[in-house]
Amino acid sequence: MEIDSPLPDTEPPRDCPRCPRLVALRHVCQAEYPNWWNAPVPIFGDPDAWLALAGLAPGKHGANRTGRPFTGDYAGDLLFATLAEFGLSRGVYDGRIDDGLTLDGAMIINSVKCLPPQNKPTPVEIATCRPFFETQLAALPKVQVVIALGRIAHDAVLRAAGVRLAACPFAHGAVHPLPGGRHLVDSYHCSRYNTNTGRLTPEMFAAVFRSALGLRDQTSGRNSSTMAR
Repeated sequence: MEIDSPLPDTEPPRDCPRCPRLVALRHVCQAEYPNWWNAPVPIFGDPDAWLALAGLAPGKHGANRTGRPFTGDYAGDLLFATLAEFGLSRGVYDGRIDDGLTLDGAMIINSVKCLPPQNKPTPVEIATCRPFFETQLAALPKVQVVIALGRIAHDAVLRAAGVRLAACPFAHGAVHPLPGGRHLVDSYHCSRYNTNTGRLTPEMFAAVFRSALGLRDQTSGRNSSTMAR
């Protein structure tokens, strides 16, 4: 299975050796499911994106299986439906990498590239994978807004921006200005647990995207006014 990354020079190798625990789990999955992706999952989306979606890590039966972020698991159903609702995708999401879906104006970047046990990377693993996350975020110069899906992604974005974590506490729907004119918008992760328990509803998730669109329009308006002077 081969998957093209929109930013191939920023990706780790398929046999990335940096995190021993994640490498061991990768080898277990490769033996048990040899037809799965079972490797660091590349980013997915539009290289000219104005919006970056910061996720946590691949799910075992989702991205680790298919090789595309959020594809093939429950979290992807809500995420890709919301992207379609706001005109940020083209085609129809069908949970497969060959479903023809593309993103328009958005890019998905996971904080951790490889599948962690119980979907819980350790602080050391998050820090070890951070250079890839930071390099990819920096390689998207048109990004104006970053939506963090969960606390780990929120922290990763702040560290990439050089902002103290204590200065910007995580809270669903919170908006944090970042250096360089970008904004961070927080959201609970669109996991099955959060949606099944009602911690995150489709309406709450849509509100985050409306906030992101409003921030983009504000930034675009300021840029237009500056150019007209």
